[in-house]
Amino acid sequence: MATTAELFEEPFVADEYIERLVWRTPGGGSRGGPEAFDPKRLLEEFVNHIQELQIMDERIQRKVEKLEQQCQKEAKEFAKKVQELQKSNQIKEAADIIQKLHLIAQELPFDRFSEVKSKIASKYHDLECQLIQEFTSAQRRGEISRMREVAAVLLHFKGYSHCVDVYIKQCQEGAYLRNDIFEDAAILCQRVNKQVGDIFSNPETVLAKLIQNVFEIKLQTFVKDQLEECRKCDAEQYLKNLYDLYTRTTNLSSKLMEFNLGTDKQTFLSKLIKSIFISYLENYIEVETGYLKSRSAMILQRYYDSKNHQKRSIGTGGIQDLKEKIRQRTNLPLGPSIDTHGETFLSQEVVVNLLQETKQAFERCHRLSDPSDLPRNAFRIFTILVEFLCIEHIDYALETGLAGIPSSDSRNANLYFLDVVQQANTIFHLFDKQFNDHLMPLISSSPKLSECLQKKKEIIEQMETKLDNGIDRTLNCMIGQMKHILTAEQKKTDFKPEDENNVLIQYTNACVKVCAYVRKQVEKIKNSMDGKNVDTVLMELGVRFHRLIYEHLQQYSYSCGGGMLAICDVAEYRKCAKDFKIPLVLQLFDTLHALCNLLVVAPDNLKQVCSGEQLANLDKNILHSFVQLRADYRSARLARHFS
Repeated sequence: MATTAELFEEPFVADEYIERLVWRTPGGGSRGGPEAFDPKRLLEEFVNHIQELQIMDERIQRKVEKLEQQCQKEAKEFAKKVQELQKSNQIKEAADIIQKLHLIAQELPFDRFSEVKSKIASKYHDLECQLIQEFTSAQRRGEISRMREVAAVLLHFKGYSHCVDVYIKQCQEGAYLRNDIFEDAAILCQRVNKQVGDIFSNPETVLAKLIQNVFEIKLQTFVKDQLEECRKCDAEQYLKNLYDLYTRTTNLSSKLMEFNLGTDKQTFLSKLIKSIFISYLENYIEVETGYLKSRSAMILQRYYDSKNHQKRSIGTGGIQDLKEKIRQRTNLPLGPSIDTHGETFLSQEVVVNLLQETKQAFERCHRLSDPSDLPRNAFRIFTILVEFLCIEHIDYALETGLAGIPSSDSRNANLYFLDVVQQANTIFHLFDKQFNDHLMPLISSSPKLSECLQKKKEIIEQMETKLDNGIDRTLNCMIGQMKHILTAEQKKTDFKPEDENNVLIQYTNACVKVCAYVRKQVEKIKNSMDGKNVDTVLMELGVRFHRLIYEHLQQYSYSCGGGMLAICDVAEYRKCAKDFKIPLVLQLFDTLHALCNLLVVAPDNLKQVCSGEQLANLDKNILHSFVQLRADYRSARLARHFS
C-alpha cells in the first residue's frame, strides 16, 4: 500500500501513473529491456494494484466522512455561540432601551400615557424576570463569566437585590452536610468570598448579606432548637448549651472578621450575634444564680445524707453574735458538748465540687455577661460560693467542731478539732486560689473589687477567730489530759522514796506517759497546720506544758534521791521540748532543769549554783520556792546557807 501511495505525484496524470507502475513491475518493460516482456505478470500486478487502490479509496472515504461530520458539528457550535452572543447583545441592548424607557415613563402623566406606561412596566418586569432566570441558570451551570454579565445588566434594575437573593439562596444549597453547622458556615463563607468579587461589582455588600442570612435564618433556628427544649426543664443543660453555642458563634464571628464586609464589620457581626442570643442573655444571670444555689444545696445535702447527719441549727443574728463575743472573751464552751465521733464534717470532695460548679459559673459569666454587668454578676456568683462553701459547710463544721471539744477536765478526751483545722486550712487555700484565678480577672477594674476583698477579709477573719478559739480550747484539753496522767501516775514516794539506796529507775512512769502523749500531740499539730501557724501553736503549747510541769513539781517534797529522779524527769521533758523546735520552749525547760539542781546540790554550794548563768537572772522568790521543796530545807544549816 505504501508503494501504491508513492506512485502518486502532483499534478496527477493517469497515463504517467500507469507508465510508472509498468516500469516498476518486473517483466513489464519494453522488449529491448534487461528482462523479457511478461504480459501475464503485468496483468497480475495490475489486478493487485487495483485492489489496493480500492482499499485506499475506502479508507480515504471514511476519513473524509469523519472530517465532514466534525466540521458540521463545529459549524453548529460556532453558529450557536454566535447566536448566543447576538442574543446576549440583544438582551443588553433591550435592557438599555427598556431601562431608559422606564425612566422616561416615570415623568409622563398617568392619565394621558397610562397604556404606554403599563406596556413599558410589563416589558420591564418581563425582561427583569428573564435576566434573573438567566442568572439562576448560569449559577447552576457554574458559568461565572455569564453570571457577571447578567449581574452587571441587572445592576440598574429594581430586581438586582433579587438577583443577590437568588445567588445567596443557591450557594447555600448542599452547604450544610456536616454535623457542625458552624464549620459548614465558615467553609461556605470562605468559598463565596473567593468568587463573589468575580461576579458582583459590590462583593462586600453581597458577602455581608450572605452572612446576615446565615446568622438570622440558619444559626438562629439551630440555636433556638438547641435551647428551647431544655430551657424550662433542665437548667444545667441549658446553661451548658448556651455557653457552647455562644462561644462557637463568637468564634465563627472571629473567622469572618478577616473578610471585607464594609466599614464597621465589628459592629455588624456583634449585632448579628446579639439578635440571636438577646432573649437568652437578658435573664442569663438569674438562671445561673438559681441553678448554682440549687446545685450547691444538693451537693451539701447529698454529703450530709451520706453521713446520716441532720444539720444542727447554728443560729444567726444578735444572739449568735453575742455568743461568739462571750466565747472569744471567756474561752468557754457555750451550749452542751456533742460527740462528733471523730467526724470533721468537712469534705474535700464536696469543696472541689462546689468550686468546680462556681468555676464553670464564672466562665459562663465572663462569656455571657454584658461588659457593664460583668462585675456585678461575678459578685453575685461569689456571694453564693461564700454562702454555701464558707458558711453552710466550713463555718458549720467549725461550729460543730467547737461544740465537740470537751471541757479541759475531761478524762481520755478525743481531740478531733485539729483535724478540722487541717482540712479547713486546705479548703482556705483552694478558696483563695479560685478567688485569685477566676474572680479577680472579672472585677479587677471595677468598684466591686474592694467589695469582694472586704467580704473575703470578713469571712476569713471570722473563720480564723473560730479556729483560734478552737485551737486554744484544744490546747487546754491537752494540758488537762496531761494533768490527769500526772495525777494518776505520779506518786509522792517517787520523789521521796523510803529506801534512798534502792532507786533504780531512770525516770518516773508519769514522765514516760506524759512525754509520749506530748510527742503525739506535737506531731498532730505539725500535720494539721502550715507555715508560721505551726510555730505559733507549738510555742503556746510548749509554754503551757512548761507551766504545767513547773507547777506539778512544786507539789512535792524531794529527798536527795528523789531530787535526782526529778532531774531525770525534767531531762526527759526537755528532750520532748526539743521536738517543738521552738527556742523559747527549750530555754524554759533548760531553766527548769537548772532549777531542779537546787533539789540535790550540797548546801554549801547553793549560792554558787544560784549565781550561775542560767539562774542568775531569776527572781529570788522562784529560787527560794525550789529550795523549800528539799526534804532537808528546815535544817538550820540549809536555811543559813540560803539566807
